[in-house]
Amino acid sequence: MSILMPVGFNKLSALGSMFFIGKMGWHEMSRMGLFVFVLLQLWAVQGFGSNEIKIKTFIVRVDVDAKPTVFPTHEHWYKSSVASVKGLTTEELQEETQNDMLLHVYDTVFSGFSTRLTDSQASELEKVPGILALFPDQARQIQTTRSPQFLGLKPDGGGLWAESDYGSDVIIGIMDTGIWPERRSFSDLNIGPVPARWKGVCETGPGFESSACNRKLVGARFLSKGYEAAMRGGFLNDTVEFRSPRDSDGHGTHTASTAAGRYVDQASMLGFARGVATGVAPKARLAAYKVCWASGCYDSDILAGFDRAVVDGVNVISLSVGGGVVPYYLDSIALGAFGAMQRGVFVSASAGNEGPGRETVTNVAPWIATIGAGTLDRDFPADVLLGNGQIIRGVSLYSGKGLSRSRLIPLVYAGDASRMDDGGDSYSSSLCMEGTLDPKVVKGTVVLCERGNNQRVGKGMEVRSAGGIGMILTNKASDGEGLVADAHVLPAASVGASAGNTIRRYILSTRNATATLLFYGTKLGVKPAPVLAEFSARGPNPETPEILKPDIIAPGVNILAAWTGATSPSGLSSDRRRTEFNIISGTSMACPHVSGLAALLKGAHPDWSPAAIKSALMTTAYVHDNRAQTLMDESSGQAASAVDFGAGHVDPQRAVDPGLIYDLTMEDYVKFLCGLNYSEKSLKVITHQPVVNCPSPKVEAWNLNYPSFAAVFYQSISSSNLATVFVRTVTNVGPALSTYTAKVVSPLNGVQISVQPSILRFTKAKEKLSYTVTVRAEPVKLDPGTSNTVSALLTWADGTHSVQSPIVVIRKEPY
Repeated sequence: MSILMPVGFNKLSALGSMFFIGKMGWHEMSRMGLFVFVLLQLWAVQGFGSNEIKIKTFIVRVDVDAKPTVFPTHEHWYKSSVASVKGLTTEELQEETQNDMLLHVYDTVFSGFSTRLTDSQASELEKVPGILALFPDQARQIQTTRSPQFLGLKPDGGGLWAESDYGSDVIIGIMDTGIWPERRSFSDLNIGPVPARWKGVCETGPGFESSACNRKLVGARFLSKGYEAAMRGGFLNDTVEFRSPRDSDGHGTHTASTAAGRYVDQASMLGFARGVATGVAPKARLAAYKVCWASGCYDSDILAGFDRAVVDGVNVISLSVGGGVVPYYLDSIALGAFGAMQRGVFVSASAGNEGPGRETVTNVAPWIATIGAGTLDRDFPADVLLGNGQIIRGVSLYSGKGLSRSRLIPLVYAGDASRMDDGGDSYSSSLCMEGTLDPKVVKGTVVLCERGNNQRVGKGMEVRSAGGIGMILTNKASDGEGLVADAHVLPAASVGASAGNTIRRYILSTRNATATLLFYGTKLGVKPAPVLAEFSARGPNPETPEILKPDIIAPGVNILAAWTGATSPSGLSSDRRRTEFNIISGTSMACPHVSGLAALLKGAHPDWSPAAIKSALMTTAYVHDNRAQTLMDESSGQAASAVDFGAGHVDPQRAVDPGLIYDLTMEDYVKFLCGLNYSEKSLKVITHQPVVNCPSPKVEAWNLNYPSFAAVFYQSISSSNLATVFVRTVTNVGPALSTYTAKVVSPLNGVQISVQPSILRFTKAKEKLSYTVTVRAEPVKLDPGTSNTVSALLTWADGTHSVQSPIVVIRKEPY
């Protein structure tokens, strides 16, 4: 009798099978049949009862540029590497090849392959040159790149996705660095015809054919004349910067897919954040307007982008671009956005990344939705284990082979490793700037680098080039405790400012400081979340403090979305890695989340104005985290306030049915501008009207019908009680018969707030009713050059809807 052994059946497997055969006896085995015998063999091969021979599926990440030239293809290289660790003969290799030794070969979203190995074989494969990392395969439930799920958008439960048909009839214009159209996020599979109103084009140029557009990416343009003029007609070569809509930077591709990317299975960034990627409005159409180039985004090109987008027929414009705050008539973004608003186009823009501090927010015009950034309940933890036993918590997106827990490595401070003999200085080396670290000091060590000036991943490049084998990147005091994960090129972790101080003290305390770095991949269910991102710009509004900015916050930290094929995940030219998706952070990432939500709301409510959409998002936002505590400020570890996060964190499932909205027309904005005492010429610049008739008396800025309130008091030593009266009008978009009751949660430090009337009774749909809010504040002592802010919350509730508006009291010294 001949027994057929499965391919790869080793001696341990055979012994396991013989054990079962011996217990049963050959006659019993014959009676059970060969089928059961094969099952028993497979049981032994799987290693039940033996960790040593248990076979698992591993996903293997490779450096595609490390393929030896002797192999004609990457697949040949992969098979040979697996065969070597399995100890297969040439004959066995041929047999196993026929039985799919490689389960999958990845060459798009992931460079590598998947195969079945024992733990010991996997350990051996990790040592093969060119193998960056191994990840055990895991059975998971379908989930998104996290932010849509975190926002409560569910494909199987109705709500905003269902009511808007996923935004299928809405067109989002992305004004950014262009787009990489081949990404699966921009597939038009099973999408209907392009909306008939679309009048745009698909411009061609180097690397971009007209066929790049489809029913998903309905149009693409590049606007470069302002840039070319500034550069005196010069462009970099087309392999670095394309004179076409193609994205060589990655930022535009990332924001576009965040707003409206299609479902993409098996998405990840070098194994991190693995899952099903999708944008916020997965069926919405995209139009890419490349207005940003290597040296920046020029105002002339931005305005041209607004102009073309509105003519082309977009419904939403997403602009993750910002700069200094100037009067609205000098602000190209404010001007372009006003013209878009006049034609019913919703405009969202990033609030800026200048972080803590007063009045750092940008894009502050009231007709723009200004978006700050918060965290998700997902993290990428990494630990720094010091030689004294202390464990420092950090984050990292390093995807290669980690350091050993049991082998501590010499630890040095970069400021002590400067090239003094070559005229170096400790400050430059402390930042790990290019060419500043002395290899004689750094070789074979973990280096502690400071943040500042040069790119974070570039610091790791310098450590690696000087012979270092690991890096700890510490925040400075000005950076606070907020952490951003980076796709480092060597084992590296980012830590907060206080952790950095702890590590410095340890280095000073001993002559033989040591450390190692430990990486844990992707962690879900993190608490607290959301948290206001350390880098997210804060209010008050530096141009018009009576209009609270930012308006809201949305996910903006460690966001996974599609990426360009022209550069690495780090963006460094010396980094040869390529990936279909990347994880980056910024208010740039928060903005397209709201752009996608606006598209969904427009799809669900086609008759809503841009102001109505913004109102729905603001009045349904929440201000408590997943611990039921006030949203925390990452920079301080303390509770944040409305000056920092505006109305709160977006909640799309509530926004589709807000109950009441604060609507605005172009005439309302004109009255607001008149109240700013702009000249007639300046008013015309903004409004595009030949004649601007300002009302008399003027309408104060705080009485724009905005969904939030900001009372600004310029108090002096002789000031008595200060008061501001706000007038607001709400429109009923809920049940015809509705009764709302007002409730105010106000601060205790000398502020009184009253609402009249305190009950609003609606008798029909779309009915408008008005009310007043009176804010009285006692003067408080102010340090010279400072101000004092406190926050309150007004809620109108009818038992089903809860319509919330922040109230901020700002005390300032007089001019």
